[in-house]
Formats: sequence, structure tokens, C-alpha cells
Amino acid sequence: MRPADTSDLWWRTAVIYCLDVETFQDSDGDGIGDLEGLATRIDYLADMGVTCLWLMPFQPTRDLDDGYDITDFYAVDRRLGDLGHVVELLRVAHGRGLRVIIDLVVNHTSDRHPWFVDARRSRTSRYRDYYIWRDKPPRTSQALVFPGEETSVWEKDEKTGQYYLHSFYRHQPDLNLANPAVRAEIARIVGFWAELGVDGFRIDAVPFLIEGPGAAGESDPHDFLRELHRFITRRRGDAALLGEVNLPHKDQLDYFGTEGTELDLQFDFASMQATFLSFVRHDAGPLAAALRNRPEVDVRQGWATFLRNHDELTLDQLSEDERQEVFEALAPDEKQRVYGRGIVRRLAPMLKGDPRRIRMAYSLMFSLPGTPALFYGEEIGMGEVPHLKDRMAVRPPMQWRPERDGGFSTARRSRERIALAESGYGPEHVNVHEQLRDPDSLLSFIKTLITRFREAPEIAWGKLEVLDVGDSAVLAHTLTADGSVLLALHNFGDEARRIVIPAREAGGTRLLDLLDSAPPVDAERGTLEVDLDAYGHRWSRVVTPD
Repeated sequence: MRPADTSDLWWRTAVIYCLDVETFQDSDGDGIGDLEGLATRIDYLADMGVTCLWLMPFQPTRDLDDGYDITDFYAVDRRLGDLGHVVELLRVAHGRGLRVIIDLVVNHTSDRHPWFVDARRSRTSRYRDYYIWRDKPPRTSQALVFPGEETSVWEKDEKTGQYYLHSFYRHQPDLNLANPAVRAEIARIVGFWAELGVDGFRIDAVPFLIEGPGAAGESDPHDFLRELHRFITRRRGDAALLGEVNLPHKDQLDYFGTEGTELDLQFDFASMQATFLSFVRHDAGPLAAALRNRPEVDVRQGWATFLRNHDELTLDQLSEDERQEVFEALAPDEKQRVYGRGIVRRLAPMLKGDPRRIRMAYSLMFSLPGTPALFYGEEIGMGEVPHLKDRMAVRPPMQWRPERDGGFSTARRSRERIALAESGYGPEHVNVHEQLRDPDSLLSFIKTLITRFREAPEIAWGKLEVLDVGDSAVLAHTLTADGSVLLALHNFGDEARRIVIPAREAGGTRLLDLLDSAPPVDAERGTLEVDLDAYGHRWSRVVTPD
């Protein structure tokens, strides 16, 4: 049930758009996107209906992990701009009604961060305990995050003779959250950006952050999240903490805390992975099961729904057989797979460019209870660049116009090759300029979905019920809030279906179409009959006429 005052729960009804400043818009012709260029595109995002901008790291970096190896938490990569540009971007975004959240990457630092440079000079350095050291690696070591990239999570520092922990890459030494000084530093980082006007933080790889060796010392690992939530709430009562917690639903509950004391939002990885299994099977069953098993959470907490993000499409919660099934259908080339668990492709190429399947997929995402999150370029159906290594394949420059470099830059030689020109996904085929002028484009469809999402409070606040309609290819679910009911139907099959739903289960006797202005459907003899095309979708408000 929606609370009376939702002013500080803005993230429950937000539409999130994730982008990398470096690949979005270049303003000075050096081939690298920048904050000034992004500011010129805020009107585009606002007109699309986006209400929250999520910025991937833009701080100084060695750029060995696309910016996630940070060398200074309080500054801006000089290629992208400076703090003045950040303030101006925030002013422009806020002026157009967009909130802005940024990545909080405090699992580790770069090995060139001044803290680590000092820490490895001597075992008596004041920063030594900012990191985790051992004389010898433990006999039982934690699993590798990037199999094939590293052989161990412990790296020997020759000068001091000890090993330091790096859960990710060797050039990213883990911070030691058991050290109160490290926690104080993180609070200062959060306070600094909040004071500049940032509206929240997307916290990277939360389980690794709080559960790692030595992360919490003798205390409860979740104490850190509770401390962080209390701190940011004191500084900004309406700030949001969005967590990357790739765990089964039941384990994610711990990261919400009690009555909104830890994370405000968490990405729903379990439902996302079940969605792709349903796609390849043409069977809604896996997703229906995941949604039925998804726990209800406090009204001050929520799920973030997504299909693709800036990383690999991880399938680690599926069984080995299920994962292989998805691999064979969506990533038949071994080069399209990474780490034994993920796919480095964007959605449109995975679905073979079929506009029916692509539109059904996004209709589904926006109709599921939660906060929808888009990755840049999804709204126009961009493709990946297979020759770029691993996850970089899905992070090419944004395609604005049908030009050689997609209108991303005026540089003579762009930083990256534009995506898949030879196979139909390059800027001459996929770009914002042309889709803005085409009422039948994917971009126009996404704008319609966002508008309907914002007009349907049932999606954000409603109680979910997955219906059994006697057809395994169709997902039918209702969302009920304040006496209003929304019914969403999605056909995962490649054949047309007629769906019969008892009016009492739907919650009313008439369906009013919300997407396509189709004629109303009235119940006959107590049942509602709805026709769905192959890969068809329908949103309806359910009413009972007087």
C-alpha cells in the first residue's frame, strides 16, 4: 500500500538511466565523452521520461577496469572535466527534474591510490591497515570473480614480503572495512558528493564489500550498511542507496535490513536471469516461479528491474544445464561468453533484432513491480562491439546520428569503433536522430512505456499476483494498489494465443487498454478473453462498470 507521504521515496517511481560519461557525448573533439557533453544531452533524457541518471565512475583512474580502479575519490578524471563541470551537470539535471546518483566503488582502490602507495612502503605505514595483508595466503581461498583473468585473490608485495587481498584484479587491492579509519574515509567520500548535490549512490558489489575477509572484524558485517544508511539519511533525508547484490531473493532480504535500515533498492538479479531462461524456452514458467518466490519488502524498500546493464549478462543463479541452454540460444559463439557465467552482448542482437521480441521484453520490464533501469543505448536497440575485450563489448559510444562516429564525437579518429556497422547495428542503421522522427521506432515505444509506467501507480506500489491462465507461454500478472488493478499479459511464444481469465481473478469485468488504444474487452459469462499476437503484450486497467 502506498504511504500518504512519498516525497522522500522518489526512487520507488523513478526511471533510472545508466551511462558512462566517457562514451556518451564528446564536447571538445578529443574522442572521449565528457561531463560538458553529457550536460548537452540532459534534455534528450528528460524528454524520454528518465527521472534518475546513474553515472558510472568518473573519478581519476588508471583505466585498467573502465574507471572502477579509482586513484582519487574526491576528484574528476581530467579527460572528462572537473568538479565545476559536475556541479553544472547537477544544476542542469535538477533543473529538468532528474535526480543523479553515482557509483560508490569502495570495495577497493587502484594500486596507484596514495593510500596504497604509502601502505606498501612499510609495514608501519599509517595506511597499512587500510588494506588486508597476510604473511601467507589462506589454504582455502575465496573463489575468483574473474576466472581466467587472475589465478589467485592474493598478490605478494615484494618490498614488504606480505600478500594483499584483491577480490577482483591485482591492481585493485581490497579496502579493510574492519578498520574504523576506512569507514570514516568512506563517510567523508559520501558526504562530499552529497554536499555537491548528488541524490544517491549505487553501491558496487555489496556482498564482496561487507562479507570479505576481515571486512567487518568481530562485528556484524551489515553494521557497515546500517552506519552508511544512518549517515546519508542525516546528511540528505531523501538520498537513495541502490545496491548491486547478485544473490537469491531470500538472501537479498538481509541487505534491506529491518524497516529500511540498509539498502533502499536492490537489483533483482534472480528475476532477470529467469527472464532470459523464459525467453529461450518460449515459456513464461521460469519467470513466473521467480516472481512468485520474490519476497514482499517494506514499503520503504524496493526492487530495481532490468534486462541488461554495463556488465556481462550474468547467469550464475541458473543451474549448469539452464545456463548452457541460454548460452546456446543467445551466445552461440564462445567469444560471446565470459567467466563461465555470462554473456557480453546487448539485448537487441541477442533477440536477433526481432522487433516483436524486443518490444515484448521492454514491455515486460516496465510492467514488473519495481524501479526500471535502462542502460544507455537500449532505448534505440544498440548492439555490442565483439572485438572489444570482455565486458567492454557492451560499452561502445552512444549512437546519436547516422554518421561514421555516430555523432558521438567530431574527432578525426574516434576512441572506439562504433558498434556492429557490418551487421545492422551501426549508426547508419541505429541512431537517435532518425528514431526521434519515427513514431513507430523503438525509442518512441520506450517513451510510451515510460509515460504509461508513470501514469500507473499500481506498478510501483501495487501488490503482485501471478495468474495461472492455462498457457505456459504467457505470463499474466496483476498489480493492485488503492483499489486500482493493472493486468499485464506477455506472450513468450512464437504463435498467437487466446487467453481466458476468470473475471474474479482479474479483479473486474472490463479491460481498458493502456498501450495501444485497443477496444475494451468485456467479460462474457464471467470470463475475459484476450487475443495476443506472437510475442504480443498488453497492459490493461481492470474495472467493473456501474
